[in-house]
Amino acid sequence: MALWARAQSLPPEALQQVRAIYTDRFPIEVRHFLASWIEEKMWSMDIDIDNPQNEQYASSIVGDLIQQLETKANSMNSEELVITKYKLMDSANLFKQRYARCPLDLFRLMRHCLNAELQVIRQVENVPVGSVPPAAGLMPDSVAEIAQQIDVLRHRTSETGKLLRQMEQEQEGFALHYHECTKLNAHLQHLQSQQPNQQNVELEKAVSRQKNSLEQTLNQKVSSLLGLRFQLGDKLSETVTHLVTLQCRVLDEELIRWKREQQLAGNGAQFNSNLDNIQDWCESLAEIIWHNRQQIKEVERLKQKLAIEPPGVVDVLPNLNIQITQLLSSLVTSTFIIEKQPPQVMKTNTRFTSTVRLLVGGKLNVHMTPPQVKVTIISEAQANALLKNDKIGKGEASGEILNNTGTMEYHQATRQLSVSFRNMQLKKIKRAEKKGTESVMDEKFSLLFQSQFSVGGGELVFQVWTLSLPVVVIVHGNQEPHAWATVTWDNAFAEPGRVPFAVPDKVPWCQVAEALNMKFRYATGRPLTEENLRFLAEKAFRNPNMTDFQNQMLTWSQFCKEPLQERSFTFWEWFYAVVKLTREHLRQPWTDGLILGFIRKKQAEDMLIATGVTSTFLLRFSDSELGGITIAWLGDGDVCPQVFMLQPFTSKDFAIRSLPDRIADLQHLVHLYPDIPKDQAFGKYYTPLENQPTSNNGYVKPFLVTHVPGWGGPGQSTPSYPNTPMFQAPSPEAGSARDTPSVASHVSDSVSSELEWILSYAGAGAQGATGEIEYASNMEFLDDPLDFNFDPYLNPPPFRPN
Repeated sequence: MALWARAQSLPPEALQQVRAIYTDRFPIEVRHFLASWIEEKMWSMDIDIDNPQNEQYASSIVGDLIQQLETKANSMNSEELVITKYKLMDSANLFKQRYARCPLDLFRLMRHCLNAELQVIRQVENVPVGSVPPAAGLMPDSVAEIAQQIDVLRHRTSETGKLLRQMEQEQEGFALHYHECTKLNAHLQHLQSQQPNQQNVELEKAVSRQKNSLEQTLNQKVSSLLGLRFQLGDKLSETVTHLVTLQCRVLDEELIRWKREQQLAGNGAQFNSNLDNIQDWCESLAEIIWHNRQQIKEVERLKQKLAIEPPGVVDVLPNLNIQITQLLSSLVTSTFIIEKQPPQVMKTNTRFTSTVRLLVGGKLNVHMTPPQVKVTIISEAQANALLKNDKIGKGEASGEILNNTGTMEYHQATRQLSVSFRNMQLKKIKRAEKKGTESVMDEKFSLLFQSQFSVGGGELVFQVWTLSLPVVVIVHGNQEPHAWATVTWDNAFAEPGRVPFAVPDKVPWCQVAEALNMKFRYATGRPLTEENLRFLAEKAFRNPNMTDFQNQMLTWSQFCKEPLQERSFTFWEWFYAVVKLTREHLRQPWTDGLILGFIRKKQAEDMLIATGVTSTFLLRFSDSELGGITIAWLGDGDVCPQVFMLQPFTSKDFAIRSLPDRIADLQHLVHLYPDIPKDQAFGKYYTPLENQPTSNNGYVKPFLVTHVPGWGGPGQSTPSYPNTPMFQAPSPEAGSARDTPSVASHVSDSVSSELEWILSYAGAGAQGATGEIEYASNMEFLDDPLDFNFDPYLNPPPFRPN
């Protein structure tokens, strides 16, 4: 039997519990009219909602849900269903606006609702919770729990409101009876002052009986009023306690987690922002807190109007009023957040952007008087002082920012109150004095966003501020690597609730490895392997023989201050240069696993020799040159096969010609380690002939190829051309360690004018079977017959005038 059908057959009280599950975030009308479709989709597949890879599936479910809603709404043409039709259309629009960017949130909500239904049904049917396996994927999560707690608080607030109205009516009734009793008392005193006679005595007795009856009624009403006051005080106290607990969870757990994930995103971590969910919770909290605050004030007003409290009873309302006002203040100030952080490495005189948002602004009608936001840059010391004193001296700033003020705007469609600063620019920076080995790239600043606004018609005035993530200010591009080291270390190892911007001086390698892997995966598209991370650990600790390094402590100095052995650069500078090179020029080959990269020279030699196949090559990052990658290959030596290393290529080289094209140029490279034909590995990256730049003035532009002197095609003798240097591999001396020869490659831009016009005349070289350009620096295609009836050296065609 379908779950929704079972829910409809529940007793009234249980059915009311089911109805309470559905709110405006997921209306009960949607559940009712799409019951079978929802259950089929939610139960047909068990997916991990915390896995971002499932977002595409969730997105398709949300799209189908919206389409189903619109189809259902359009089919409702009768007048009786017009309200329902509008409700379904509104729900479809709501889902589009709220969940388009975060479909997993709606998936979680739907899952929670079905799970909650199932729990109610099992309770009524007396089915033990563990006896029946839950439907696929119907597991509680924080989103569902918080939504449920909010619904409970709304219900409590509604119940308190009913009690308050009852107390008000009781008090009004008491006032009427009291007024009547006062009149009777005056009448009785008047009768008692008259000359006694039979008529007056009878009348006096009647009035006295009426007065006594009324006083008895008044005593009952006083007792009832006191009971209602105590009951209201207890309920309000309990509600405030629940609000404190829930608000702590939302602000101190969920919002802090969001901020932490935002900071880790600065290092490249996956960031699935649930800020819209958090805003929903905060808006609900603001609404409930405001209603309860109004209820507390109303109870206080009624009590002042009728002082009937017995002596010795402690009035809890004043403390409750203070507590709930503080709760509101904390909610407002904590939800003034930076949705889009400014760049953490900030260059002076360079435009940058940032966005701040007030999560409860719409619910508290702050936008009715749009607040101004001002941005200043402050130092680490000033940030510390701000946290201690909750204020900063007027005019105290560490720099000058252009376009640093903006007005918050309310966006009706998204219900967001925010301001985007799109054209800020840091003009000046004031630095602190440096100590010891400190540099300007170690110094951290922060952007301070400040605003002021009122709520409740000016009843409460809030001064809010928030600090950005740490910012390192640079004035030149060559300061960027060290600045990113400071930012990366801070983002990775900052602890919650720290003093700005304290970080540990040393951390376990396993945490460093996680940060480096996060950075590399984000930049290049593929994570580092365990072997890659072992290589990095050996390099960072300057110890190639390390075995147990996971819990070894790496210091900040080892990370980015102390040069590597026999090098002029640090570990971070080497790693940063490799990341930059891979991101800009090697991303696809790295993603496809064609670059080993993180291996030592000796290891590369051993791997190549172990194959025993000459012309096998591999790619490794250079140890000696920043941002360099070298080709190591096995070639024929004088006595036995020998490993050769090509002089490293850098970004400058790849700006001229890509790595795959250079590998294609070098005919002596045949198989990528271990035994992959190079055309199979790199062929899809070769630059096709039709994409070679051509001019529109009748000339054909030549292009450059990579040439290693002395190395021709595999198994071929190298043809000799004038002025071509030949390479002879040195023989290692007996008993000496192997010293891999380094071979310098050349980009052949010194092609003679004769060759240049041949290339131009021949259509940029002979065509092979694959259509690829086959001329190489050894010019072997000149040995083949050309498709021309002339001798290229004896009868050159006339040159065109420049």
